[in-house]
Amino acid sequence: MGCLKGCLDYLGLDVSDAWLFGATGHAFVINIHEVVCPSGPTAWNTEMLLKLGRNIGYVVEGVVGFKSNADFAEKQKLAWEKTKRAIDEGVPCYGWELDIPEYYVVYGYDDEGYYISGPKCDPGKGLKPWRELGDTGIGVLEMFTVKRGQPADDATTVKQAIEFALEHSKSPEKWIFPKYKSGLAGYDAWIQALENGTADGFGVAYNAAVWSECRHFAVQFLREAKQHLPDRLNLLFDEAARQCESVAENLKKVCELFPFALKGDGVKDRDRCETALKDLRAAKSAEASGLKALDRMLTDL
Repeated sequence: MGCLKGCLDYLGLDVSDAWLFGATGHAFVINIHEVVCPSGPTAWNTEMLLKLGRNIGYVVEGVVGFKSNADFAEKQKLAWEKTKRAIDEGVPCYGWELDIPEYYVVYGYDDEGYYISGPKCDPGKGLKPWRELGDTGIGVLEMFTVKRGQPADDATTVKQAIEFALEHSKSPEKWIFPKYKSGLAGYDAWIQALENGTADGFGVAYNAAVWSECRHFAVQFLREAKQHLPDRLNLLFDEAARQCESVAENLKKVCELFPFALKGDGVKDRDRCETALKDLRAAKSAEASGLKALDRMLTDL
């Protein structure tokens, strides 16, 4: 989402963080591995985020490949050629794992590879040889371009975002990979992992940080949407926002219990885990009420 926001800013599109998170449905997502692996925030089918982005006014096109496939070298070359052409034309780009396993904006290139900005190298970094793209332990190649498009009306944007949020919350196989759960089942997986001592410590910290941030933006998105849609929906917007705010607050408490500084050691502290379990159960309860409010809102939309 950070890469997309950077690309939109470069294109001059006036889109708030909250509208980007909410209109793509990301603000309402939660995806938890059975041992709360730190891969949770990225290891799911994120295709809908790109499709719903069209409602905001941008179009994403990309090259996706897998190291295990026979055409991997061809995909590396295709991504390289498309990225060079896009940058020459003033079209912003971003891709996966150009450094650590995260997304990075590509802001330039030379004869050998990409120059990037992102996690651990916000001021900029190079060089990432183009032949190394996707050639990692994870083995996934992703490179995208972001162009201007024609935005949809607010009612359509909000309705489709909520439709996706509700669908994703049911852990459908089309969005969720094996051993991961979303929605209320995601909270159950998280709770169970903390209870039985199988939770990854860094994963707990990272998931808490990401999903609390998402719910924070869900609150802001719902408040922003309320200003643009019929007054008859005000009570539902207020209720959904109130529940999302409760989720965000409780997940923020989990963040404070398991800060990155602990380097994962926090899960060895049973008192800390017991406190976190109370916060997660409170977050799950609020999430359930929030999903019900979104479902009622969808009916009225």
